Amino acid sequence: MTPRAGGAAVPGGPLLLGVRHHGPGSARAVLAALDSVRPAAVLVEGPPEGDALLPLAAHSGMRPPVALLAHAVDDPGRAAFWPLAEFSPEWVAIRWASAHGIPVRFVDLPAAHSLALAEQRDDAREDAPGQVAEDGAPGIDPIGILAGAAGHDDSEHWWEDVVEHRAADGRPADPCAPFTALAEAMTALREAYGDGGHPQDAVREAAMRLKLRAARKEFGDGIAVVCGAWHVPALGARTTVAADRALLKGMPKVKAELTWVPWTHRRLARHSGYGAGIESPGWYGHLFGAPDRPVERWMTKVAGLLRDTDRAVSSADVIEAVRLAGTLAALRDRPAVGLAEATDAVRAVMCGGSDVPLALVRDRLVVGEILGEVPDTAPAVPLQRDLDRQQRRLRIAPEARRRELELDLRKDTDAARSRLLHRLRLLGVHWGEPTAGRGSTGTFRESWRLRWEPELHVRVAEAGVWGTTVLGAATARAEADALSASSLAGVTALAERCLLAGLPEALPVVMRALSDRAALDADVGHLADALPALARALRYGDVRSTGTSALGEVAVGIAERVCVGLPPACTGLDADAAAEAHRRVDGVHTAIGLLAGAVRADGLPERWAGVLHKLSTRDAVVGAVRGRATRLLLDDGRLEGSEAARLMGLALSAGTAPPDAAAWIEGFVGAAAGGGLLLVHDERLLGLVDTWLTGIPADTFTGVLPLLRRTFAAYEPGARRALGELVRRGPGSGRARDEDVPAAPGFGEGLDEQRADAVVPVLRLLLGQDG
Repeated sequence: MTPRAGGAAVPGGPLLLGVRHHGPGSARAVLAALDSVRPAAVLVEGPPEGDALLPLAAHSGMRPPVALLAHAVDDPGRAAFWPLAEFSPEWVAIRWASAHGIPVRFVDLPAAHSLALAEQRDDAREDAPGQVAEDGAPGIDPIGILAGAAGHDDSEHWWEDVVEHRAADGRPADPCAPFTALAEAMTALREAYGDGGHPQDAVREAAMRLKLRAARKEFGDGIAVVCGAWHVPALGARTTVAADRALLKGMPKVKAELTWVPWTHRRLARHSGYGAGIESPGWYGHLFGAPDRPVERWMTKVAGLLRDTDRAVSSADVIEAVRLAGTLAALRDRPAVGLAEATDAVRAVMCGGSDVPLALVRDRLVVGEILGEVPDTAPAVPLQRDLDRQQRRLRIAPEARRRELELDLRKDTDAARSRLLHRLRLLGVHWGEPTAGRGSTGTFRESWRLRWEPELHVRVAEAGVWGTTVLGAATARAEADALSASSLAGVTALAERCLLAGLPEALPVVMRALSDRAALDADVGHLADALPALARALRYGDVRSTGTSALGEVAVGIAERVCVGLPPACTGLDADAAAEAHRRVDGVHTAIGLLAGAVRADGLPERWAGVLHKLSTRDAVVGAVRGRATRLLLDDGRLEGSEAARLMGLALSAGTAPPDAAAWIEGFVGAAAGGGLLLVHDERLLGLVDTWLTGIPADTFTGVLPLLRRTFAAYEPGARRALGELVRRGPGSGRARDEDVPAAPGFGEGLDEQRADAVVPVLRLLLGQDG
């Protein structure tokens, strides 16, 4: 018998229920049709290899949104998803069949073929196998054509009006009638447009027909098929078994594995790149789940969210928003309040006309941040199992919402969390991203921004080739990366990551590679770039109780070579190279300061101070580096204020070209070095700068103005105001705000040890040091 779409009873042939993926109206219609017809078996669009996973849909630990994940065994990165939400018609059909003890099967092209085909297509999309139905695929837009024929220019609004907003008490006497009407429309479209620009659908539909024939032999004609409405005409077409098998003959094939993985509403959204996505998964989920009065319940949710952000939203506002939404729907001749009307009402009543709080409503509610759950009994690669165990042990559950995580590495649990996140990053599983800490720069603090994305399951499967545990896989990956690293900076960065991740077994391999690279690399720039990472790694090793003696020896050796080679490398540079040299001098200075406190580096700080003296006095060295070297010596107390003033005077003398003088100024008092405060507190240096500025000839002032603006405009507003006030008052005003207070004559002549000791307890507290 020929399959049919719609009808009063199944015995007339298999019942084809054409749907739009992820639609609450379609889901309710499917549920009503299944309740009415009571088929002997249910077939759902999806990869047949997933049949063994269908019983898990009834598991109490399975909470949508979820997705079937298929990946190639020999290349886990070659993967595809079949997402399902609570309001997806396919999910409703699966759960209905499970609840009624009725067999349920997937029908579509096997994932083994679709993954192989996707590799061959340059335009393969995330949803290529399984979700290339009526909306979002290349070619024609069936919904848009139908909406246009009905006189509507907005296809989404038209579809919502005729399908998604169908009230529960407004169902037709024949629950299958909507599917009959939709099948007739799709048949007309396919007669007019053929495959609609989807040539791959012919193969998929041949596979569906073969599965449908097999199901009819097993269960008879009392079968219901839930699939994309675009495929309904093809499934009802008269074809032969031989013709369908011919379409599948010779197709490429790979070995594939499937499992269930959690999904998110955010990844269901069309703006995420999902071809069969929808604009408002959170709104659709609300429409499907609300037992009654959906608009009132929605406005209550919005009010609660806005109140949580300290916006004043009253019960009267909720009532008014409901009334306004209903009025807008009536004015726009819509059968029910849609998302557009609800959004306009929220903007006007609860957001004061502002789109700023409305953006939060869209992000948190209209799209939503729900992350599904999958039971532990679902198949998974061993590495995923180990990750799940560690997440439970460390109480750090994956969430779809972005959240901040502050870690104190002195605590065992937080230290273990840090190691896990760093190991995952080394494996390419970027669940967390390090961020700047809030109020602490000590090495015992770490700040992370976490968000779990469904694609990370694929990254975990890919990383499974390195081992069955997170520790083992990260160790193997680090060793392989060390052997294949092409630069010294790459190996030093890897050494730092190994210490952060707590990979003691990988460190010997990384250190051998580091020593070899450092010995062979004669480029002082490469050595200078590598040193800061090594110094940071030594700090991390101390905080994390990791042995770093070998690392310290390599770092000191590199620092010695930098001290010898850096001065010649800072001469004769253009503007871009000068900026690089400026950055490297800063990095090496910080690194040597760290090395002096972390390893035995006899005389290294003194040798570096000698390098800075050379850089600050050689005319051949670019101005930015000379100025920066002078400032570093001054900050370290290795240069008297009078000598710094002398060097500034030379650099800003009339014989120095204004661009070179401006570069020196940027190096010495640039915003990155806190130069604004230095000028505020040292009137001699401020006077030199002021004298130089006022003495620049008019014909050259315009040329140096961009550099000067870049330097001084970057100061903090308070520093700029203070400098302006000092310049206005004129020489000798010092730092005094009150004319009766004597001006501070620059730097003090000596160190006040008693005042300095007073701040030591506070510094120890800030750094987390005891005693």
